[in-house]
Amino acid sequence: MSSALFTKAMPALFVLLWSTGFIGAKYGLPYAEPFTFLSIRFVLIISLLAALALAARAPWPRQPRQIVHLLVSGTLVHAAYLGGVFAAIHHGLPSGMAALLVGLQPILTALVAGPLFGEEIRVRQWLGLLLGLVGVTLVLAARNGGLSVDGLSWAGIGFALVALLGITAGTLYQKRFGQGMDLRTGSLVQYVGALLVLLPVAMTTETMRVHWSLDFVLALLWLVLVLSLGAITLLMMLIRSGEAARVASLFYLVPPVTAGLAWLLFDETLSPIGLAGMALAALGVALVIRR
Repeated sequence: MSSALFTKAMPALFVLLWSTGFIGAKYGLPYAEPFTFLSIRFVLIISLLAALALAARAPWPRQPRQIVHLLVSGTLVHAAYLGGVFAAIHHGLPSGMAALLVGLQPILTALVAGPLFGEEIRVRQWLGLLLGLVGVTLVLAARNGGLSVDGLSWAGIGFALVALLGITAGTLYQKRFGQGMDLRTGSLVQYVGALLVLLPVAMTTETMRVHWSLDFVLALLWLVLVLSLGAITLLMMLIRSGEAARVASLFYLVPPVTAGLAWLLFDETLSPIGLAGMALAALGVALVIRR
C-alpha cells in the first residue's frame, strides 16, 4: 500500500480496529477483573514495544520534560479511559449507556480545542457533531432495547465520566505536548505511565485472580496486538496529522461499527432505527472532517 493510500485509509482502519476492542473485552473480562486484565495487557505491550524499539534502535526520549509529558498522556489515554470504561461496566453500568457517555467526547473536544489550539469549528462541523451524537444514541437505543436511566449505578456513571474526561484530555494533551515522539519508544513510556497507575489499584482493590482459558488468551492477544499496537498507533498518527475535533469525531463511528461486528459475530439484531442511527453518525462525521 502506498503512503498516500495508507494516509487516506487511516481513519477507516482506526475505527475498525478500535471497534474490535469492545468485542475483545466481551470475550476476556469474564476471566479477570478489569484492572488486573488491563495490567496484564500493559505488561505484554510494554515488553513487545521494548523488543521492537531495541531491534530497530529507535530513539528514546531523553529530556525529563518529554518523559513526563508521555507519562501523563499515557495515564489519560490508557489508564483513565480504558480503566474507566472497564470499571463502569464492572460496576453494573450497561455497556450501551457507558458508550453513550463516553460518546460525548467529540463535542467536549470541540469545545476545548477552539480556545486551546485556535481551531475554528464551523457551523457545519457543529451540526455534524450533533448529528453524530443523535446517530450514536439511536444505534445504542436500538441495540440495548432503550437507554433507561432506572437503577443505574452511580459508581458506574462516575467511572464512565472518568473515561470521558480521560480520552478527551488525553487527545488534547497528546496534540499539545506529544507531537515529536517516536511512536515505538514514546508509546512504550505512555504504557508505563498507565501501568504505574493501574497496577497498584489492581493490587489493592482486586483479587488479581485470572482464569487462563483459551478465550481469555485469544482476547488478550487480540487486545495487545491489534488494539494496543495497531489502533493506538493509528490514533497517535491521526492526532499528529489532524485537528483535534476532526480526530475526535471518528469516535462517533465506533458504536455503529461495533454493532455491525456484533451482528456478524454474535447474531445480534440490526433494527431499522439502528441502521438509521449508523447513517446519521456517518453523515455527522463526514460533515466534521470534510475540509
